[in-house]
Amino acid sequence: MLCPYCGFDESNVVESRDAKEGRATRRRRECVKCGKRFTTYEEVGNIELKVQKKDGRIEDYKREKLEKCIDKACWKLSSEEKNKLLDEIEMRLLNFSSVEIPSREIGRIVMEKLKDFDEVAYIRFATVYLDIKSINDFQELVSNFKKKNK
Repeated sequence: MLCPYCGFDESNVVESRDAKEGRATRRRRECVKCGKRFTTYEEVGNIELKVQKKDGRIEDYKREKLEKCIDKACWKLSSEEKNKLLDEIEMRLLNFSSVEIPSREIGRIVMEKLKDFDEVAYIRFATVYLDIKSINDFQELVSNFKKKNK
């Protein structure tokens, strides 16, 4: 770690503790050359997830895209509730067996989470995800949902 004061590349760790709700480590360091102290934060880097689209293209995973889908389905939820839901979905994605995840699998995970989280949001999302085009298909979706959740 380079000292921000003199640029020397050796320092001693004086103190370490958790930061950012356990997602990082805060370290107080002392430069071996000039003796000045400075603070660094160590965080785990994000795994670069890829999304395999229906047509075979591969895209970088973007939380913002998932957030837009959740916003449309769950417009009544607070931002805290939405973030909790997004974090839970992302945790499932990060634990997926591959860093390349089919978009259909992401949609399935979202539906699974929404089913337990908010029934109406589940139906909203499912109509888009399952490409519901008619009233009969919609009624079938709702009746299947009711049967499974009795």
